[in-house]
Amino acid sequence: MDTVCIDQDRFANRSSGYIPKTIDMQNWRIKTSLFLNYFVFAILLNSVGTVILQVQNNFSITQGSAAILEPFKDLSIAIVSFLISSYIARIGYKRAMLIALGFISIVEFIMPFTASFGSFMLLFAAAGSSFALIKMSVYSTIGLVTHHEKEHISLMNFIESFFMIGVLTGYFIFSYFVDSNHPHSTSWLNVYYLLGGISTLAFVLLWSAPLDESSVSSLQDKSMVRDFIQMFELMFSPIVLIFIFCAFFYVLIEQSIMSWLPTFNNKVLLLPAALSIQMSSILAGSTAAGRFLAGIILKKLNWFLVLICCLLLAAGLVLVAIPLAEKTTGHAITGWATAPIAAFIFPMIGLLLAPIYPAINSVILSTLPVHKHGTMSGLIIIFSALGGTTGSLITGNIFQHYGGQSAFYFSLIPMTILIICLTLFKRLQPKLKSSE
Repeated sequence: MDTVCIDQDRFANRSSGYIPKTIDMQNWRIKTSLFLNYFVFAILLNSVGTVILQVQNNFSITQGSAAILEPFKDLSIAIVSFLISSYIARIGYKRAMLIALGFISIVEFIMPFTASFGSFMLLFAAAGSSFALIKMSVYSTIGLVTHHEKEHISLMNFIESFFMIGVLTGYFIFSYFVDSNHPHSTSWLNVYYLLGGISTLAFVLLWSAPLDESSVSSLQDKSMVRDFIQMFELMFSPIVLIFIFCAFFYVLIEQSIMSWLPTFNNKVLLLPAALSIQMSSILAGSTAAGRFLAGIILKKLNWFLVLICCLLLAAGLVLVAIPLAEKTTGHAITGWATAPIAAFIFPMIGLLLAPIYPAINSVILSTLPVHKHGTMSGLIIIFSALGGTTGSLITGNIFQHYGGQSAFYFSLIPMTILIICLTLFKRLQPKLKSSE
């Protein structure tokens, strides 16, 4: 009844056996391609915070209305993941990534010819749909190119850190095209020519990278109905259910901060639009650094203790940094040197939140047999997307009605829930391992 025929103890067997040099070289090439794929979509997907700010300026959209862009991105991710997750191995991981990159390249080249709020809704729907294919394929491919659990969790953190490098790069790319002196100008849409070129390059590099998917080839007599049934069976496993809550609340925290930080900088800290976007890069940079360090630290330390400490410190940073936003002087801000201290301190929360998402994803994936990775990746993406949508909508509406400080204080609630969920997840993990 399994979707693929493989050795379920693959990590133990591969870690103890000889790995030919030619296979290592092939793995290196596909790993490089995975990094670039994530880099491309990091820039596009996490431009939602920048676009939220720009549509307020360009089209006089309210904060509550602008928040709808997040659901267009995240719900498309969730819907496509739900429909495709149990079928992704049949499509082929490499083929699915090529489809996503080709499609989004076309959409990006069209964007400069549009100038409406509706076009951004469609852009993020297209980006979300494409990213669903990319993320399911990347997460599943990690299991094919790693040899043991610690290598899996390390590579997961490195790939996620590279995602944040893409986010960091995106802030500077977009800020270069934004004209702070003419808030209503839509000339910044020319940025999508550049993004289309990067996506096309990623397509070409992936096309040339080899990927051996023979170990996850589907059985021909397996029905899609049975695939969906297995997905729901997996979802209602107690540990997977608790994991889903962990992923949901983590992404709720992350996206509520990341999507609204440019607006917070502009509306609360009174930074110019371009500078608001640039300084949001501190969050991306600190998150990238946190995930890179986690890729090293988690090889040696217990993941649960690291994540709990990170959450407690993140909550403390919120309580320290947000009050600083109330102490802005109101003087003209012309650059990084004249920006208030809050613009530097609060984004450092990324350093503390960074290890959580890749660590819990890696733990659940490396605990499951490889033929369940595609389905599990789909569930990760679905509930992560729902968490991102929920966080952005709640934050946007709190921001509009109660102010930016209250919107970011809200993050303390899901942080507390996440600590509880992680504790339950840790307790259930040995039971899943013993049942496999």
